[in-house]
Amino acid sequence: MGVSLLSSPAFPRIFIFSFITLYLIPELALAGITRHYKFDIKLQNVTRLCHTKSIVTVNGQFPGPRIVAREGDHLLIKVVNHVQNNISIHWHGIRQLQTGWADGPAYITQCPIQTSKSYVYNFTIVGQRGTLFWHAHISWLRATVYGPLIILPKRGVPYPFAKPYEEVPIIFGEWWNVDPESVISQALQTGGGPNVSDAYTINGLPGPLYNCSTKDTFKLKVKPGKTYLLRLINAALNDELFFSIANHSLTVVEADAVYVKPFETNTLLLTPGQTTNVVLKTKPHYPNASFLMTARPYVTGLGTFDNSTVAGILEYESPLHSAASIQNLPLFKPSLPPLNDTSFATNFTNKLRSLASAQFPANVPQKVDRHFFFTIGLGTSPCQQNQTCQGPNGTMFAASINNVSFVQSTTALLQAHFFGQSNGVYTPDFPTTPIFPFNYTNNPPNNTMVSNGTKLVVLPFNTSVELVMQDTSILGAESHPLHLHGFNFFVVGQGFGNFDPNKDPSKFNLVDPNERNTVGVPSGGWIAIRFQADNPGSEGAPEQRQQPSSEQRAASSEAGGLNWTGHERMSRRASDLPIWHWRSPSSDPMSDDERRWLLGLDEPQQAALLSVTAGYGSCIATWRSTLAGV
Repeated sequence: MGVSLLSSPAFPRIFIFSFITLYLIPELALAGITRHYKFDIKLQNVTRLCHTKSIVTVNGQFPGPRIVAREGDHLLIKVVNHVQNNISIHWHGIRQLQTGWADGPAYITQCPIQTSKSYVYNFTIVGQRGTLFWHAHISWLRATVYGPLIILPKRGVPYPFAKPYEEVPIIFGEWWNVDPESVISQALQTGGGPNVSDAYTINGLPGPLYNCSTKDTFKLKVKPGKTYLLRLINAALNDELFFSIANHSLTVVEADAVYVKPFETNTLLLTPGQTTNVVLKTKPHYPNASFLMTARPYVTGLGTFDNSTVAGILEYESPLHSAASIQNLPLFKPSLPPLNDTSFATNFTNKLRSLASAQFPANVPQKVDRHFFFTIGLGTSPCQQNQTCQGPNGTMFAASINNVSFVQSTTALLQAHFFGQSNGVYTPDFPTTPIFPFNYTNNPPNNTMVSNGTKLVVLPFNTSVELVMQDTSILGAESHPLHLHGFNFFVVGQGFGNFDPNKDPSKFNLVDPNERNTVGVPSGGWIAIRFQADNPGSEGAPEQRQQPSSEQRAASSEAGGLNWTGHERMSRRASDLPIWHWRSPSSDPMSDDERRWLLGLDEPQQAALLSVTAGYGSCIATWRSTLAGV
């Protein structure tokens, strides 16, 4: 049998119950039920590559447990922290419609959960179905704290493609023989690029191409003549990954939990944080062979990277072969693109198109209220006094957007906005275009220093936004994976060189562009997206590659909905986008509606609200003092 969607050795199911239990009483399992999960954050000894170490996990599992729900379900996920690290969990790709408190980025929508504390993430899945994932959203804890989030269609609603025989989550990650927290800590201190991982993993297993790892190999067992839905997730910290299965083609049917026009390919590319569903049709007869499935990085920057390949094995079941004889079958290996194959990367992403059907429309904003132009790249910051740094000319690497490198507050930004206490926490003056324009992809400016700040952009509710993100070559061009929290967006255009505002918009696809939540800004190029700012409830900042910034964020929405996070390979601190906020800050700490809402909370509800501030310092003090004065 293949790997089941609801149970497999790679992702043991955690304890689930609901007001109506889906698995025990399927005839009663209608859309809109409440599902309860419990995440115990705990240490667990894990061995890979002949190295045993204690890692931070959820429920002792690596990768973490799978969450399975249906469109319209309500999720209550209690997270209890049993380790010394602060923790928060981000539900990557969930829209969080008016539930910004549940999005998870530490110090943006919540203070982190302290040791021995707990917090209940409370949200409803609205208008989404497909493959997403969850991960820790503080420091580098998501190196081990991550897992799949599977959203099935409403009961009785079919896929827009043939129903598969089985569904299999395949999640790519990384393994360090040392503690990833020490890796990022050292990088932040020295200002240089962090050490790379020792292996990539498939469902937590490095596979047979690494030393001392043959036994730790993911095996996908299939039957001839069947169709399998592979739910691919790139949970690696920083690296875009090529993926292929030897002698098999794959049909792409979904990206970031949004259906796409199906197309066949032998190889896929996934940016960190992206998910892709593909249909695998097995060979009609037993092939008398096994097949490697492999992934390795797509590399564009000048920094170091893990130049290795993770492999799993696709095995065909046959009643005529024993396990021993299967091991002696020929093993075919796929051919992956070169490490720096930007041509393949561009061609692949250009094939992604929304279904744009009556049932699944592409609601691309046709009219734009606000235009933004953000330059993204690497710069430098001065080395701290009496310290030796490893960046260019003794400086520290720093990622920036419009030359602003994000400074993380010790007060959660959503908290500061909600209680009208933003003074000294952030400022609403993030530059919407570069302050000093230059030839972005050619000769860089002589001054590579960045500015620092906790800045945001103010947007009226329901504003239609067009954002062009431009790579720069200040310290070398590279691709920049960026994720928008709380929203999907449409990728309406992309190209190489400098964006031309007079010519390039005429080429935008406003009919069936790819809709997603995570995208890669091309190396030496630009990408244009559109979205509707229709989700009140602060969420904040682009995720660029997280090296070595502990949480590369550039800004979170003050009152609502945007939370970009970036994965920046060589940056010192967050580069990411400004906070976006849907209503102007009020001089009154709370509106009458907000006061009535707070006064209406019972004690358990107030306790849950206060648990948002289970961090330290001004986070918890501000909330408690404000509540006490209501």
